[in-house]
Amino acid sequence: MKIFVTGATGFIGAAFCQRAQQRGHQIAALFNPAQARPLLGANTWWPGRLDALPLRELAEFQPEVCVHSAWISTPGEYLESPLNEQHLRWSEGLVRQLPALGVQYFVGVGTCLEYQPGDARLQEEGALTSNATAYARCKNAFRESLFTEARRAGFSACWGRVFYPYGVGEHPARLCTSLIQKFRRGEKLTLKTPNSTKDYIYIDDLAEAMLTTVEKKFQGTINWGTGEGISVRRIADAVAGILGSPELVDEVSPPQVDPLGYVVADATKLRALGWRPEVSLEAGLRRLHAAIQRSND
Repeated sequence: MKIFVTGATGFIGAAFCQRAQQRGHQIAALFNPAQARPLLGANTWWPGRLDALPLRELAEFQPEVCVHSAWISTPGEYLESPLNEQHLRWSEGLVRQLPALGVQYFVGVGTCLEYQPGDARLQEEGALTSNATAYARCKNAFRESLFTEARRAGFSACWGRVFYPYGVGEHPARLCTSLIQKFRRGEKLTLKTPNSTKDYIYIDDLAEAMLTTVEKKFQGTINWGTGEGISVRRIADAVAGILGSPELVDEVSPPQVDPLGYVVADATKLRALGWRPEVSLEAGLRRLHAAIQRSND
């Protein structure tokens, strides 16, 4: 199928494009006109932005599907950035324009931070939503407007909530890469919230989850997570073990409580589509460590 992807140069978007192209789909994507054309897994690249779409080229491409992953995601900035409001407006404009160009299925990339955390796996319809940050509030608002517009204009829509992706290509400030770099320098780590538990999904498994959702034309809201909770302590121990330095990990006593202490997906819907994770935590961390080692050596 013909898929138009926004955010195709990002961590998640690039992984999705590569997986979709490997499966034989035709991909078209945008790149910043101020930057060089990317060398990523997409058949067609156009200079453009969400607020200045290349409508003529899109019409000629005749996309059947749009996967919209473009959004601010810079660690330390994205949660309260004013750019969230801009992305909300741009995204709503995108949804209004694409059906006229032939798009009949729109997939929005959401976040697990839309949920209020609790002590159980988060179900798409059962868990409460949260507007605690600008990021979550704008994602929630776009999800609602997407489904409203889909009903009005008569196209199909899906909202995929991403949990905690990690792997090769992630931002260097993200947890797994920062731990690898820290332990490579021989620096000791004292964990404040060692029991904090999240649903970490390797980037290739996330790309496969997204593509499975697209190929099955799933409609509604779906969690893109493994359904397995992994503690910060387990990640730190695994990374330290890979580098042969388990003595570098310690924790405060008593440990502090993380307000987002348990954020794990109920993956029932995703698994019903036939998806299963293929990369274990330890295997994913080893792949990430090998990539970092190659880039640093």
